[in-house]
Amino acid sequence: MVYIFKQLPTLIFICACVSVKSQQVYELDLAGSIEIAKKQSHNMLMLQQNLNVAGYNLKAATNKFKTNVGMNLTAPNYTENINDYSDTSGIHYYPVQTLSYSGDLVINQPLPTDGNLYISTGIRNVDDFYHDEKSLRYNTRFGYSQPIEAFYAYNNIKSEYKKAKLNYELSFKSLKRAELDLIYNISSIYYRSLSARERLDIAKQDLARQQEAFNVAMNKYNAGLIRETEALQMEIDLGAAQNDYDIARVDFEAQTSLFKQQIGISLHDSLVIIGSFEYNEVLVNPEMAVELGLQNRLEIREHEIGIALSDLEIKRRKANGMVNGDITAYYDFIGVGINPVGTPMRNAFNDTWNDLNNRPGNRGIALTLNIPIIDWGVNKSLVKAAQAGREREKYSLELEKVNIEREIRTMVNQMQSSLSRLKLLERNVKVAERNFEISNARFTNGDIDAQTLALDRARLNNAYISHLEAFIGYKLLIADLSRKTFYDFENDKPYTYESEDVNEL
Repeated sequence: MVYIFKQLPTLIFICACVSVKSQQVYELDLAGSIEIAKKQSHNMLMLQQNLNVAGYNLKAATNKFKTNVGMNLTAPNYTENINDYSDTSGIHYYPVQTLSYSGDLVINQPLPTDGNLYISTGIRNVDDFYHDEKSLRYNTRFGYSQPIEAFYAYNNIKSEYKKAKLNYELSFKSLKRAELDLIYNISSIYYRSLSARERLDIAKQDLARQQEAFNVAMNKYNAGLIRETEALQMEIDLGAAQNDYDIARVDFEAQTSLFKQQIGISLHDSLVIIGSFEYNEVLVNPEMAVELGLQNRLEIREHEIGIALSDLEIKRRKANGMVNGDITAYYDFIGVGINPVGTPMRNAFNDTWNDLNNRPGNRGIALTLNIPIIDWGVNKSLVKAAQAGREREKYSLELEKVNIEREIRTMVNQMQSSLSRLKLLERNVKVAERNFEISNARFTNGDIDAQTLALDRARLNNAYISHLEAFIGYKLLIADLSRKTFYDFENDKPYTYESEDVNEL
């Protein structure tokens, strides 16, 4: 026990070293933050899986046009029981003991007309031990089936393919929009984290200025140049500046933790935010921005896809009220051989094959029709309901276009106003800094009192905060306009997103 206590400091040191090594240090600017969030954000990971689901569904719908092959096997199937039959002499019972083997192979080729061509071939052997018979049956069928409504009303296989293709496009655009939303959200929290860091620096500088003013005031008070109440006020102002600094530090730590969570890194990792408050003047042509928005916005395509799906639904419902049916045709080759149970399989198969060659093939062709006569207007009402839904989707599309144009034009105007305000506040910061320098010198010389110096210091802090908020607002407006138009106006290029090839899914 004594040995364990002696080694306890060493164990604690080792655990601390392991903990430090497990932490990562991130030095991130905005671009780096966005890249990490794209790879590690839970929302993006879930949306990527949604795209994969739609991609697999599209691949399945595409492969429905290809030949498919299936096989059924029964090997073996042994039964032993008692059966009965009745005749004029009464009910009779007899034992049944059979052993069967069977296998069927089906090759099916779907047709673009929603029909099928198929070949089925199978063999079945049954050993009846009670009657001492081995029956071997072999048959091959060539068949064709075709729903007639596919020619004039509704083609199911093509419609399902079109639906899958539209859903994949919708999922792809949803992922692209989510990426732009992610860029905006990460930009927002990045600049707010940068703002929290800057507020901490402002509070630190203010604390240093207040400490310097307090030292000057105490020297003056000790020399009898100012009243005690003025010196006490300076002490209170110093305490307030210290409190503001502590609050800014807590806010910065909280904002940094939130930033870590949003981009998907551990809260225990170390994060250094890299960034400055430099900016480029972005001039946007509102007509170009509106055109880009109408071309790229997912809401527009969603309504267009909704209209296309409504057209398919209208066709499907109309088809339900029309004459429908199937054309079927087949040709069979069948051979049957019956031998004693002990007959070798090769001999039994030869007998079956000979029977197949001598037996004429079976054939058949049929046209079946389903003719609606009276449904009391049920189908007609369903068709009108689908048509009304399509018209509603068209009105929604037109309304969405108006909303997008209004929204983008308003945002462009806000950007220009924000830029003008940012430039004005830059000059305001310079004036406030110069005024404080003059006031600080006058306070040192005894030309003004502490209250006047405090007012100029407050004006300087307000100028810093106002400029900071204007900068953040301007950058976020640019990011918001980019996600609303799918265009990077700062770098003058469209946003691109490479989708995964469906053939590789």
